[in-house]
Amino acid sequence: MQAEMEERVRKIGNEILTSSRAELYLHMRFLDLALSVFTYEMRPSTAFMGTDGTALYYDPDKLIDRYRRNRALVNRGYLHLVLHCVFRHLWKPRREDRALWDLACDIAMEFVLDGLPYRSVRLASTSFRQNFYDTLRARLKVPTAEGIYIMLEEMRLPARQREQLEREFRIDDHSFWPDPDEKPPAGAPSPRQNWDDISRKMQTDMETLSRDPAQQSEALLQQVRVENRERYDYRRFLQKFAVLREEPRLDLDSFDPGFYSYGMRLYGNMPLIEPQETRESRKIEDFVIAVDTSMSCSGRLVKAFLEQTYSVLRDTESFFRKVNIHIIQCDEAVRSDRKITNEAELRDYMEHFKLIGNGGTDFRPVFRYVDELLAKKAFRRLKGLIYFTDGRGVFPQRRPPYDVAFVFMREDYTDADVPPWAMKLILEPGDFGELPGPTADSQIDDWEELPHYEY
Repeated sequence: MQAEMEERVRKIGNEILTSSRAELYLHMRFLDLALSVFTYEMRPSTAFMGTDGTALYYDPDKLIDRYRRNRALVNRGYLHLVLHCVFRHLWKPRREDRALWDLACDIAMEFVLDGLPYRSVRLASTSFRQNFYDTLRARLKVPTAEGIYIMLEEMRLPARQREQLEREFRIDDHSFWPDPDEKPPAGAPSPRQNWDDISRKMQTDMETLSRDPAQQSEALLQQVRVENRERYDYRRFLQKFAVLREEPRLDLDSFDPGFYSYGMRLYGNMPLIEPQETRESRKIEDFVIAVDTSMSCSGRLVKAFLEQTYSVLRDTESFFRKVNIHIIQCDEAVRSDRKITNEAELRDYMEHFKLIGNGGTDFRPVFRYVDELLAKKAFRRLKGLIYFTDGRGVFPQRRPPYDVAFVFMREDYTDADVPPWAMKLILEPGDFGELPGPTADSQIDDWEELPHYEY
């Protein structure tokens, strides 16, 4: 009898979830692959719903109760889980404050859901939510989970305010999330790879097939673009400007101890081979760093960029003991040029760094200035120039006789146009450890108990 009752409840729960999936699909065709991934498993101890990336676990009592009260509650819960997987929250490195990271992920998903124009997931938003969303929009151009987590850390909310955010935004059960450091068994399909593919196909569908802006959410598309952006290793990128040169250093890799030992045994004190006293290394030698100091470029971002570059260059494995690096500050004209020849000078420059210039953006003066330095033989072998900017400017028409890369800092995650002869690297503030918004007290002043969604 008990088994028959459980099977009946399971059948009702599965029918509710299947109906919810069908309703979501009718309104959002670009979610067809994402909605079809989950299998359904009944878990009475679940806090409403949860997922591990392959199955959807649910508490049947909570599911049926929400379905009776408002079908949109189930639809939102289902889509909330799907979006967690689309944005790969389940497999991202856990933050130091796990509970705060879980909250940030839920806030990001609810922000997207509240921006969807579809009746199937629409609920009346509380004034508390709208007040908090105003804070998100003021501080984050694209409210991702990572950005929200950093913002909440900055706010240093008291326990009562944090609990109110938990009651308002915590929706699903994250206890099913896999350990991000645990690798799947050899030969087993990777749920994360599956969701990587689904997310990219979903982005393509939204950008091509679903062109009517009234039929899709701009907030959702923005976050999908951010998540699917290719990540760059800035340290490896800098190595593109390294040159091959011999330096005085024992090359133990090419040393054969067999001949050394044989000679010592045969002659007593004369090895037949010794380690080479020089070795070839690929490191940075002649280099130009141009920094856009125009009004469009934040001084905080410039400082973060230079600090990150300094952390790479001060590594003895990245540049020779004697280098020839010019750090140029410029806007529509060259404002300063500091020559760096060793790590001590680089460290001194960073400790006393001052931003000079506050005009427009024009890239051409820097290239003309570097051409003058080349004519004066200021470089032995200039490998390249890296230009840090976050704005648009006028590019040179001709390719210079060295490699050029433009590093764009884009908090809005938009693309940037560069000439075909230049390399392009688009970074976000988090890639430099930079905070996505200004340090300030919370902009939420009204923290009294307000009505909230009941999931």
